[in-house]
Amino acid sequence: MNVTTTANAPRERRAATLVMACVGVFVAYLPVTTVSVSLPAIQRALHASTAELSWVTDAFVLPMAALILTAGVLGDVHGRKQVLQGGLVLSGLGALIALCARSIEVLWVGQAVAGLGAAALLPSTLALISHAVPDPRERGKFVGLWATALMGALAVGPLIAGVILDHMAWRWIYLLPIPASLVAVVAAARLVTDSRAPGSRRLDWPGQITAMVTITALVYGVIEGGAASFTEGRVVVALVLAAVSAVGFVVVERRSDSPMLDLSLFRSPAFAATTLVAMICFLGLIGVFFALSLYFGMVQQLSTLDAAVRMILVTLAAILVSQPAARLMHRWSPRVLITGGLLVTSAALLTLTGLDAHTSYGSLAWRLVLLGVGLGLVITPMTATAVASVPHHLAGMAAAGNNAFRQVGGALGPAVLGAVLSSKALNALPGHLADAGLPAATVRRVGAAVEEGGLGAVAGMNLGPDQGRALGALSEAFLDGLHLCLTIAAVLALVAAAVAAVLLRTPGRGSTAVTGNTAVAGNTAVAGSTAVAESA
Repeated sequence: MNVTTTANAPRERRAATLVMACVGVFVAYLPVTTVSVSLPAIQRALHASTAELSWVTDAFVLPMAALILTAGVLGDVHGRKQVLQGGLVLSGLGALIALCARSIEVLWVGQAVAGLGAAALLPSTLALISHAVPDPRERGKFVGLWATALMGALAVGPLIAGVILDHMAWRWIYLLPIPASLVAVVAAARLVTDSRAPGSRRLDWPGQITAMVTITALVYGVIEGGAASFTEGRVVVALVLAAVSAVGFVVVERRSDSPMLDLSLFRSPAFAATTLVAMICFLGLIGVFFALSLYFGMVQQLSTLDAAVRMILVTLAAILVSQPAARLMHRWSPRVLITGGLLVTSAALLTLTGLDAHTSYGSLAWRLVLLGVGLGLVITPMTATAVASVPHHLAGMAAAGNNAFRQVGGALGPAVLGAVLSSKALNALPGHLADAGLPAATVRRVGAAVEEGGLGAVAGMNLGPDQGRALGALSEAFLDGLHLCLTIAAVLALVAAAVAAVLLRTPGRGSTAVTGNTAVAGNTAVAGSTAVAESA
């Protein structure tokens, strides 16, 4: 009896840890896709401009990108259980603030708090699994289930949002994470065994501060420069501050005894290449998903549920392809998989430039599935290669660093491509309004409304018999901007493919065997979380 109890105890602890890790990551990422497909509804309700709407996404991604490394160190030093519980509390609090938001600014605050929660949950849940399951092969299975929970949140999020928005206001998409977080906090206190990292690692505050300032100033400068002008004083100050802070980050990390990110990692061509590929690729893809969500709402006038049914095709295709891609890593070079996947991704993005206001579901579906296939081929080997290319004692930092740069690319995506879309559409709109035969007075009136309230302002105008033609012209102008965004994203994917083809080298077999299981399964989902569905 005692022998059975002793044998079952570790299994029960592992199972409890896995359950709480899956719940934690589900809570963290459920709001990602519910928000992405709800952007048109949010824009209409809060009268937000495209630049303001970009901040809804970036307010979540920025804290996650800036603090994910620090959250990992906090867990190593003070205990992963406390960081897990803190992340759950912040996720629930962020959802509560967003639920009560009556302005776009309050919504930003809620998203930012939820982003802080996600930054805490992502490394703590993986670290708890790694501690509870020391065997690499068995750990790979557990992390695979963790990844499934994350991707499950991304998959069901749009459908939940669609059902909610068919019956209630947009703010209710934030309801579910609140009770889920509270229940999970209570359960974690009872079920999760705390752990810390051995050694003398400590917090790197100078590195953290300079990293936060760099990322925030850069994204702010890009968003506001695209919305107004890159010659405005506040934009110039932000971009200069970002450059100075980036230099400061490099200096303090090189001198730190316990750096947040050991810059010697970049001496590995494979790590440097995969990190650069992740940032470039996700910059393009997150920007594209941001633009596509607006296309479904503003141009095709789809309900949130109909838009979700389309966006989920990318996620499902990526999930289905990622597992075969993981097995192919034992036979094919990661350089072949990553480069090939990026070429497929670029081709899919170019096919999407054929979208118009009347593109059917069937015509759109195969393009989105192709995009998901490309992502599935890229995401799986990317982080595994980064981790396997560095010494084993730096594997955790390599995975976190790769993910942090990926999130930076994801934060810049809506900022850069959102600015491109707005600029192109605004420049093209007067011509399309004139081509539609609208009177000069109406053209001026629409132009003034768009300048003040963004492209979505046209839908709320009362133009009488000219309303239909004005909306048609708006759709054509938006499509001009969308096609340019898709083309830029396709070019970025090609650039990333070139980087992968030139710089990537196949790691040694021993190194891959040590770290590959966790990296492949876990970080497949980490990457997919931002790319596939965080608008997606």
